[in-house]
Amino acid sequence: MLDTDGKFYLGRVVDAKTNEKTEDPLLYDPDDLVTHAVVVGMTGSGKTGLCLDLLEEAALNKVPALMIDPKGDITNALMHFPNLAPADFEPWVNANQARREGKTVEQAAEETAALWRNGLADWQITPDRIQKLQDSAQFSIYTPGSDAGLPVSILASLKAPDIPWENNRELLREKISGTVTALLGLVGLKDIDPVRAREHILLANIFEHAWSQEQDLDLASLIMQTQAPPFTKLGVFDVNTFFPEKDRFELAMMLNNILASPAFQAWIEGEPLDVAELLYTPDGRPRHTIFYIAHLSEAERMFFVTLLYSAVESWMRAQKGSTTLRALVYFDEIFGYLPPTANPPSKEPMLRMLKQARAFGVGMVLATQNPVDVDYKALSNAGTWFIGKLGTEQDKARLLDGLTTAASGGFDRRVYDDLISALGKRVFLLRNVHDKQPSLFQTRWAMNYLAGPVTRDQIPALNALAGVGAVKSEKLEVKSGELAATTPAIHDTKPSMSVSKAVSEPDLPGEAAKPAVPGRTEEFFLPQNLTMSEAAKRDGRSIPVNAQAAGILYRPVLLAQASVSFSNRRYNLDHEVWQTAVVPEPDRRGVVRWQDYASELIDDRQLDRVPLQDGRFELLEAPLNDAKSVTAMKKDFEEWIYRELEIEVKANEELKIYGGPNISIQEFAKQCSDAGKAASEEECKKVAEQYEKKIDALEDKLKKEERELAEDEAEYDQRKREEAVTHAETLFSLFSKRRRSVSSSMTKRRMTAKAKADIEESKDQIADYQKEIAELEDEAEDALQEIQAKWEAVANDMTTIPVTPAKSNISTRLFGVAWLPHHIVQIDDDFILLPGYSPK
Repeated sequence: MLDTDGKFYLGRVVDAKTNEKTEDPLLYDPDDLVTHAVVVGMTGSGKTGLCLDLLEEAALNKVPALMIDPKGDITNALMHFPNLAPADFEPWVNANQARREGKTVEQAAEETAALWRNGLADWQITPDRIQKLQDSAQFSIYTPGSDAGLPVSILASLKAPDIPWENNRELLREKISGTVTALLGLVGLKDIDPVRAREHILLANIFEHAWSQEQDLDLASLIMQTQAPPFTKLGVFDVNTFFPEKDRFELAMMLNNILASPAFQAWIEGEPLDVAELLYTPDGRPRHTIFYIAHLSEAERMFFVTLLYSAVESWMRAQKGSTTLRALVYFDEIFGYLPPTANPPSKEPMLRMLKQARAFGVGMVLATQNPVDVDYKALSNAGTWFIGKLGTEQDKARLLDGLTTAASGGFDRRVYDDLISALGKRVFLLRNVHDKQPSLFQTRWAMNYLAGPVTRDQIPALNALAGVGAVKSEKLEVKSGELAATTPAIHDTKPSMSVSKAVSEPDLPGEAAKPAVPGRTEEFFLPQNLTMSEAAKRDGRSIPVNAQAAGILYRPVLLAQASVSFSNRRYNLDHEVWQTAVVPEPDRRGVVRWQDYASELIDDRQLDRVPLQDGRFELLEAPLNDAKSVTAMKKDFEEWIYRELEIEVKANEELKIYGGPNISIQEFAKQCSDAGKAASEEECKKVAEQYEKKIDALEDKLKKEERELAEDEAEYDQRKREEAVTHAETLFSLFSKRRRSVSSSMTKRRMTAKAKADIEESKDQIADYQKEIAELEDEAEDALQEIQAKWEAVANDMTTIPVTPAKSNISTRLFGVAWLPHHIVQIDDDFILLPGYSPK
């Protein structure tokens, strides 16, 4: 019998030297999750299996959990079958895959049951442990905005929180800000600045006015108070000056469009977001509550995630502090919800939870397969990191950068680089601040059947499998006299098609059953994000008044999207490029001119996991119905990128300055100019110093010669006086008959002449020195100008260097059959098709 002593059994330790699995179990202390965990790994790394292992262990240890499931994978947490009988697996095996493998569904179920029995036995997991898992918690799936699972009412999110306003103003204002931003995003107002956007300021003040007086809000009262606010001033301005009545009416109309929409009724019927009831049953049994949001639009997902985290935060604040794990909040893909630079509504409550939830014993587990675009500063609050196999070198480099930033010390980047590079499937690197060293381990076999993403249509059966009953419901009625709805506007670019048909439904374009895609070909559903009226406007059509919406037709297209990483240390290059192609009708031979089908980047979060209900489908024709052809086209797509894609690096080889595509030519030119000026100043300084030494030496000689000239002139004056005296004495001797030496007189004259010659020589030498100094000064000026001109030319010598990607840095993220939705519009006896999707 497996004894984990209250620890989480996640797998077996792997020897880092041999990369071989040992028999030592990897046991994880659940209280370490109080400091939160991050799980990173590419598709196929085993990330989902590890996360389900962790959630299974939490259930076994009576730890309740809230799970956000944007893809449909975590719904597998309800597929635990203690009997491991083929009949248990049969409803969940992939019937299409079984047919492709030449098996019946019954045969596939038998093989799957045997696979799970053997796999669990290898990991010492018995049916009793699976039964214990089933008995340990109540499992259920909620579907916000849909009644496929248990519906969720958002009305409670608008009610005044149970914590007092006076002692929690800052917290509640942060909650109001997030709620209002999410609500405005739901009506189409994105990138809202809470400080500058008057829509946000008005609604936030309405919330604060109500909540500070412990008054609840609902959508209807929020709409009415938007038109007639319960206060007269905002700041120093009266309300009508700050936000005129006409403009407030437009905002109220936008909010009312949501409320009046039949589709929105699913948002206001069902169980309220009462976190205490979502974590425990009335009899105290822990719950594992999954919020399935794969069917929602991007704005709806953001809206719900923000409300949920805000609700958890409010509940948490009302609890006593705890150092042990009280509850888990799991998010299966945080990409887009906790970005490094942007500030979506979800980010603030998530960041506050990361910083403060540990004090209340609430652990956050955040998973992502995209380690590039997450906020590592926020994730530095996580004490545990589970790192699986990564897709590209860029992913690894960004993760290592983030870990380096997050580590408080003792992080050996080279060691982690080597460990991550060697990771295989289902092998993870565990970095836990509570452990001295990182660990490698292979994940254990999941007790739940990993069936893959579940469609919305399968959720009722899953809830029934878990024995989930009806829940209490809240409902908001729209009274007569309230605002009416208008149709939102969305855009598209694809052409429409006219189809002549009869009125009856069987004659609608396409088939009711979706064609099966071949082999392991991936399948995507582009969201229907255009209304019929806007699609017609984008298509240049005017729809007559007798036109009727007759449904949605999905047309198959080939979707290809890859990220290409350009990394070059010499060129200081770290740049990512995305290549996207949407091919409506690929050549039957599988020959594609990819450059002819370039498209805008498609955010994979926009993709639906399942088609719209009652959608119809065109047939899947060659080459999209042949797995080998699709595989060959994928290889050709990657080869085309490798062969044709290049980016230009701006270069100044002399200055060793390089700039990638993210640097403008003006910025690069300034960098070169600044570097050229610096180099010019440095060289000019050296040359000037050399000339200064020469000039200083000449000036010293000049000063010396000038001193000698002064001495020569003084001596010359003295000699002249002496010569005059000697001459006078000679004349006197002639008249006085005294004899005076003639040679003495001649000597004096020679000395005078010599002194005069010395003066002339000094003057000549001084003139020479002055000339040399002037020439050196001119020469120095010329040399400095030449240096400045040289470096100016060097700074202007800018070229471009083409850089092509390495094959290892081309990562195909999406490739397969994408179903493109079209509105079927009935006009009398004809049908026309209008594209229902446009990239945002």
